[in-house]
Amino acid sequence: MELLQLRYFQKVAKLEHMTRAAEELRVAQPALSKTISRLEEHVGVPLFDRLGGRIRLNSFGKVYLQKVNTVLSLLEEAQKEVTELAGMEHGSIHLATLTLTRLSEPLGKFLSLNPDVNMQITQASTGEITRLIENGEVDIGFTAMPIDLPGIAQATVLKEDLYLAVPQGHRLANRQSIRLIDAAEEPFIGYKEKFVFQKMNDLLFQEAGMSPRFVCRVDDPATIVSLVRSGLGVALFGCKSGENSELTLLPIEHPICQRDYQFIWSEKRYLSLAARKFRDFIIQYYSD
Repeated sequence: MELLQLRYFQKVAKLEHMTRAAEELRVAQPALSKTISRLEEHVGVPLFDRLGGRIRLNSFGKVYLQKVNTVLSLLEEAQKEVTELAGMEHGSIHLATLTLTRLSEPLGKFLSLNPDVNMQITQASTGEITRLIENGEVDIGFTAMPIDLPGIAQATVLKEDLYLAVPQGHRLANRQSIRLIDAAEEPFIGYKEKFVFQKMNDLLFQEAGMSPRFVCRVDDPATIVSLVRSGLGVALFGCKSGENSELTLLPIEHPICQRDYQFIWSEKRYLSLAARKFRDFIIQYYSD
């Protein structure tokens, strides 16, 4: 059995499509098919069900894939460790995050101090981030939702206060602070319903005892700022540094409106020196 056979099997098992797998692996399809057949001969059982021109991973293949994933992951971790010990590179970091809004500034400073670090960023939902961490496809995840899963470590990076954002000249704009219930009759601009920030905001609305009337739902903070500024409605908004003369951010007395951002990583997998340095740098950056 060869390592190449295992990598080819992993790709075919993931895609369940021989032609697409061959394209991604940049090999000829007949050669790939022959490699998979030889692997099945070695294992002693078929790993795929073949129906016409289609293939599906069967029960034997699913069991085998779990072990192959483990083996290849361990080999990748071993390569990282040996590479670092040998000083062959300055390290690499694969980060998965829902948004880069809170990380862009410290990320830039970290890279300016560590210009040889190879940084790769994947944008994903919270559920996808967790899966990527568990599968060893990324080193660190950045999320606003706490993750309570065995084998997943987490550290709070920053705590962000939320404000009621209102346009200039709004009836509430001169208030020093506000209870969220005081805005119950206002038209609200929110995130789309399945967006992680909206799920968190809905819990705050529930705690305040109100059901806001949403006039628009979006998927990024910049659009919320623009629509509030135009006078379409009010919104819950974080990061007071975004305040300007056309947007007023009112502190909320009740309920306590706060968002915690976490770094998460797998306790079961090797975390590169570069990834550990990045994690510690960002935590220290916000603690200062």
